[in-house]
Amino acid sequence: MMKKHISIIGNSVRRLLMLVAGVLTCTLSFAITKDNADTAYKQGKYQQAIIDYQELLKEGVAPELYYNLGNAYYRSDNLAQAILAYERAAQLSPGNSEIRFNLQFARAKTIDKIVPDNEMFFVTWYKRLVNFTSVDNWARTGIVAVVLALLLMLAYLFGPQLMVRKIGFYGSGVALLLFIVTTFFAWQQKQNLEQHCGAIIMAPSVTIKKTPVANGTDAFVLHEGTRVDITDKSMKSWYGVRVGDGREGWIPASQVEII
Repeated sequence: MMKKHISIIGNSVRRLLMLVAGVLTCTLSFAITKDNADTAYKQGKYQQAIIDYQELLKEGVAPELYYNLGNAYYRSDNLAQAILAYERAAQLSPGNSEIRFNLQFARAKTIDKIVPDNEMFFVTWYKRLVNFTSVDNWARTGIVAVVLALLLMLAYLFGPQLMVRKIGFYGSGVALLLFIVTTFFAWQQKQNLEQHCGAIIMAPSVTIKKTPVANGTDAFVLHEGTRVDITDKSMKSWYGVRVGDGREGWIPASQVEII
């Protein structure tokens, strides 16, 4: 009887070890998927790289994954998907110069040459400043600023010399202002990410309508890879959109992919 119990326990332990080994194997296989995707891309196996990067993105989004996915799509001559991936990468890491360069390079290959509306210089400057870095980096800067403000305030309250107290007083004010600004920038970027107002034309060409009906009056034509901003989602199967040059109209929702 004792031998039987020992045998049962032994079998249970072996099964448990096999289960743990299986879990570890799955974990390791996932860990090397990124390496496999990079290797496939370097070897010119772009379709396999696309599949691998997409699988990785299902586990968690990251700007470098979208960036690499965009490169693989571009090498596969899929311009619309490449631009979509670059746009998503730029949303997550707006200050990344490599992502911005590849996005602008891919946009230059599109058929539609959109000339943006003129805007006041300070509006352009403000947008660039907000997008200088990512939400996380603005938040980290804000945390550092508030800690610095507290330390400088302590220096102002308990500093042994007048000069130290002056530095503490004015320095804490500057640090507090920096905290407010960086927190606002982080909130602004977070709002932009949550709104998902941008979209990319995925069809080779699509006719923008003046009204959200298939037999409505034609407004103009756009081609794959062009970015539009969604202004209205109230109509089923249709999006109200605005192009960068100010033109507006309606497009079938199936013809675009939201960034």
